[in-house]
Amino acid sequence: MLVRVRDNGTGIPDGARARLFEPFFTTKPAGLGMGLRICASIVSAHGGRIWADSECGHGAAFHFTLPLAQMS
Repeated sequence: MLVRVRDNGTGIPDGARARLFEPFFTTKPAGLGMGLRICASIVSAHGGRIWADSECGHGAAFHFTLPLAQMS
């Protein structure tokens, strides 16, 4: 299953994109930098993958995949 969340904001700065999921990395003055790290941990714990795409000036998109549950 693929889930995508997209916005139409300013996008993610090029220098920040590679570090988005690092613990304590933030671009906000009052941010803790744990939100995306926690999301990545949860997705990974369930066998999924998470990533972001961005085009400066045209917003960002966060995507994650999770395996479908097996029906018994």
